[in-house]
Amino acid sequence: MDMETVKLSQIVERLAPELSPFLTSRELDLTIVLRDGLEVLEPADAMEIVQHSICTGQKQTLIQ
Repeated sequence: MDMETVKLSQIVERLAPELSPFLTSRELDLTIVLRDGLEVLEPADAMEIVQHSICTGQKQTLIQ
């Protein structure tokens, strides 16, 4: 499968909708590139992507 670009909101809606209330609109709007596409993503992968996205967003906020 080819790489696929999606918004974090798509990943959350599909695999971890319970996390949606805890994420900001900025976080949900992040662009994520998936090596093997959204179809093969597992819930554990989604959690890892969400965690990484939050950490990256917090680091950027601290730098500014």
